[in-house]
Amino acid sequence: MSDLAQFKKAYPIEVRFGDLDAMGHVNNAKFLTYLEQARINYYRDVIDDLPAFENFQLILARVECDFRAPIHYPGTVQVYVRTSRLGSKSFDLEYIIMTDEGVVAAEAVTVLVCYDYQRGHSIPMPDDWRARVLQFEPGLNG
Repeated sequence: MSDLAQFKKAYPIEVRFGDLDAMGHVNNAKFLTYLEQARINYYRDVIDDLPAFENFQLILARVECDFRAPIHYPGTVQVYVRTSRLGSKSFDLEYIIMTDEGVVAAEAVTVLVCYDYQRGHSIPMPDDWRARVLQFEPGLNG
């Protein structure tokens, strides 16, 4: 598990009754929704205010999630998120989902690619994005 001290951002997410499956714990697919919410908040806080959808230049290319413990209702989870890699056209976000009890429920990594939706291909990461991430995550190699 990554050291929580490496994470400067954490977002609380309320566990909803509708997140549960027939076994009485949060369904595995909802973990990805929690990652998405944290990812959007991190993007807004660190990279840029959310642009209009027609100007959004990111596409999710990969998700890897290791489930460690169940999440139960009611409660809140904290989703810790940080940039762990910067490439020329893509970057990785690393996550830890932690329960109210301090139990790590999941660890995950997503790969986001800078993408031109009109042309249908990847593009270089904008210089201002790179600068903002490096300012916020100074330990990264840019």
